[in-house]
Amino acid sequence: MEDFKARLANYEKVYEPVEEGSYIKMIDMVSGQGGQIQVNNISGYLPGRIVFFLVNTHLTPRPILLTRHGESRDNVRGRIGGDSVLSEDGEHYAKKLADFVNKRLRSERTASIWTSTLQRTILTARHIGGFPKIQWRALDEINAGVCDGMTYEEIKKNMPEEYEYVLRGARKADKLRYRYPRGESYLDVIQRLEPVIIELERQRAPVVVIAHQAVLRALYAYFADKPLKEVPHIEVPLHTIIEIQMGVTGVHEKLYKIMDS
Repeated sequence: MEDFKARLANYEKVYEPVEEGSYIKMIDMVSGQGGQIQVNNISGYLPGRIVFFLVNTHLTPRPILLTRHGESRDNVRGRIGGDSVLSEDGEHYAKKLADFVNKRLRSERTASIWTSTLQRTILTARHIGGFPKIQWRALDEINAGVCDGMTYEEIKKNMPEEYEYVLRGARKADKLRYRYPRGESYLDVIQRLEPVIIELERQRAPVVVIAHQAVLRALYAYFADKPLKEVPHIEVPLHTIIEIQMGVTGVHEKLYKIMDS
């Protein structure tokens, strides 16, 4: 630490502040007290998006809890996507999740619960009391297009060419970019999550995100700084909570297995 401080002192002796041209200055941001952002002569789409992102970020310590919805009836049946209600195990998890959240956040003055617009996430959140609940369409599961609500056996029977393409062709070779017919790819999901990520960065209070496997893979990858190619393969099991702790010292995570899937 002393060596590090000595190097900083030497840097300060020769440091010359930028006063001209195009620049973004971030001043005293690590204090957690807000700091300053100075912007000069910034133009263009990408620089503008960078400024927008930096203005909305901060280092106030707060947890973000990520969890999939409780097991749904379509999970039990092996159906892709859909909008079914919870199974018996899913209902059990919803109650256990409420107990966990109420205990984990009981000392917090405020927090919020975010779900998708699909009923399996809304039903999973319904036992959590005392906090506002917000539905985000951007948190909906990856759109499986014409395959939505089907089992792989039904795809094999009704769409044999697509079945071969999905399991042995493009999706297996490049799951990140494979797009379901009339549906989405993982890259599409990542793109539509941008406003969710910006809003999560802006929050100064805890947030519980109850969503879906593909969506949570993308969110977790962002906070854990995972390579893009790993996103479709990140394990996000049912009935498990991933706690992301944001703060000045970086991002830390904890895993809570609430019940067996």
